[in-house]
Amino acid sequence: MTAVITSTLFFSCGDKTKSKNNSEETSTQTMTDTLTPPMALKVPQKLEEHRLTRIDNYYWLRDDSRTKSEVLDYLNAENDYVKKSLAHTDELQTKIYKEIRGRIKEDDASVPYKYQNYWYYTRYEEGKEYPIYGRKKGTLEAEEEILLNGNERAEGNDFYLGRIKVSEGENMMAFAEDTTGRRQYTVRFKNLATGEILAETLQNVEAAMVWANDDKTLFYVKKDPTTLRSHQVWSHTLGTNPETDKLIYEEKDESYYTSIGKSKSKKYVMIYLSSTLNTEVHLIDADKPTAKPTVFLKREAKHEYSVEHQDDHFYVVTNWEAQNFRLMKVKVGQQNDKKNWEEVIPHRQAVLLEDIDVFSDFMVLSERKEGLLNLRVMNQKDKSEHYIQFDDPAYMAYTAQNIEFDTKTLRFGYTSMTTPNSVFDYDMESKEKILKKQQEVVGGYETTDFVSERVYATAKDGTKIPISLVYKKGTKKDGKNPLVVYGYGSYGASMDAYFSVARLSLLERGFVYSIVHIRGGQEMGRQWYEDGKLLKKKNTFEDFIACTEFLQKEGFGSPQTTFAAGGSAGGLLVGAVANMRPELYKGILAAVPFVDVVTTMLDESIPLTTNEFDEWGNPKKKEYYDYMMTYSPYDNVVAQDYPNMLVTTGLHDSQVQYWEPAKWVAKLRELKTDKNKLYFKTNMDAGHGGASGRFEALKETALEYAFMLDLVGKAE
Repeated sequence: MTAVITSTLFFSCGDKTKSKNNSEETSTQTMTDTLTPPMALKVPQKLEEHRLTRIDNYYWLRDDSRTKSEVLDYLNAENDYVKKSLAHTDELQTKIYKEIRGRIKEDDASVPYKYQNYWYYTRYEEGKEYPIYGRKKGTLEAEEEILLNGNERAEGNDFYLGRIKVSEGENMMAFAEDTTGRRQYTVRFKNLATGEILAETLQNVEAAMVWANDDKTLFYVKKDPTTLRSHQVWSHTLGTNPETDKLIYEEKDESYYTSIGKSKSKKYVMIYLSSTLNTEVHLIDADKPTAKPTVFLKREAKHEYSVEHQDDHFYVVTNWEAQNFRLMKVKVGQQNDKKNWEEVIPHRQAVLLEDIDVFSDFMVLSERKEGLLNLRVMNQKDKSEHYIQFDDPAYMAYTAQNIEFDTKTLRFGYTSMTTPNSVFDYDMESKEKILKKQQEVVGGYETTDFVSERVYATAKDGTKIPISLVYKKGTKKDGKNPLVVYGYGSYGASMDAYFSVARLSLLERGFVYSIVHIRGGQEMGRQWYEDGKLLKKKNTFEDFIACTEFLQKEGFGSPQTTFAAGGSAGGLLVGAVANMRPELYKGILAAVPFVDVVTTMLDESIPLTTNEFDEWGNPKKKEYYDYMMTYSPYDNVVAQDYPNMLVTTGLHDSQVQYWEPAKWVAKLRELKTDKNKLYFKTNMDAGHGGASGRFEALKETALEYAFMLDLVGKAE
């Protein structure tokens, strides 16, 4: 299946082929100076499945090593084309960047949380890209101890992510670092008493780490070096050679991923094994780190569950005979037989039980109803209960750092499309709510200057689809407004309405911003997810189109002013929509888009593939192959007019490989019949999440905003 690429293959400009061994060789500089886009060379590659043949002319753009000069030169030429084509917006991009950055409080800090003997927090210094992890002993007036300075650790790297985990005795710390963006972390250890960083390191691991209660044993997860599947749990003992580390568990089933955590009671290290539709949990006594893990409940078809421990029993959030999940309780030692499970909260048709937080005397349930998350507080002493009240028509609420077990204080976060991110401490007994911090918008911000709405579109099959909207007060619904329609619609991920400092730069310029809660997410319950995946995946795209048509009909925008936006699986969404209804959109923003669905899902060497057959289907089965072929964006590019498009990716992306959007753009350039803009930008130093620094990431946002503003005549 692999195409043979020689060093002479590169790309062409117009009808003139560029070859390193050709007398007609033309330099990249000359080509991009004429603002003629790079045209990838066509190298037909036969791909066969089910006795059917596809011809992929751009398969050669795949380079797992990311070192082939002809591929890198092509990506750089595309970047050069973007830079020169949008040079007239450089001033606007700079203005937007400064505008967004100017609203950010640069010397900022998180709300400290108390754990055992210390107050922990992260903070930022003015002008610096990365967080500083710190703590203070006993009181917030104590002297600061810096645990990790991300700015110092990032020196010499174009990309940096750091994560820390302090031991139970609070004297040792493990920290994981990624300097490529491929989510392959290296773990190191720091003695917090002396400040010494130990010599031993752990390579190619996940960022999740768990300390045993002995303060010297760390459990961690290794990844397969090719597929990047997290598949092994190991234990490391401080002061020993990592080569002598012990394999605790290995997951052989390639459809499962492995992760680890710890019960709030600190009694158990938990190994979570999960595929799209199945879960299995293994337990290790945190006081006995050398003990073999025991299975909580063996995996069963289409059974998902999560576990929390309290005293002599476990709580289980489970979808066993409960599509929207229910809460069960079982005594320790009796959990591996569901006959011993006792129902605490029954299944409800209209309410999705997402999570629980357990305290010594209270329990908090995260419940989703009619698309919105509600926090339900239950007093386990007197059996009373109540809901925390929220006022916005659309919002995002979530429980935050609640590490302490013996407390009556719940910390939760809240935001809406008009309310900046806020952190509250809530007394679960008295119901007193204290605002600990609200995100500061430097320069001033008035909630009342903007309007948030929740409206509903009707899908093709009659289903009502929620839409969250925000726009500046006084905006006329005359169809002339620039409109962003943002969606995702995959993996059961619910897209809640949230506040964005950056988004203000669009709203202040007359944009209407919408988040469409299409099927494939879980906003309206588990069935909402089931109706937007596998052989019902096209509901996701039809919903997005219906929302767009509704918003345009209601005067929030028009086909001449509307932009579709999505990233990753949301990039698949807007890619499919661009093929299906291109006339509805002025432009498309596709970030790290999953657009080569069939080829990727046929290749089990690519990260994520084997874990996602229950999401998309396995195209080695003809039923799924045929269905995927009806919507896969890359396979459905045809000779037609397309909207203006800005496509972005990261060279080191481990979730959606860079060659998917690269191939898609090359095919679009070949076949599209319009003269609209088509830009393809690759961040050569980043992965799936883009630039890692808090300010560098704003430059990517400024490019996207300038692209839209330029197209609707609002460039300044």
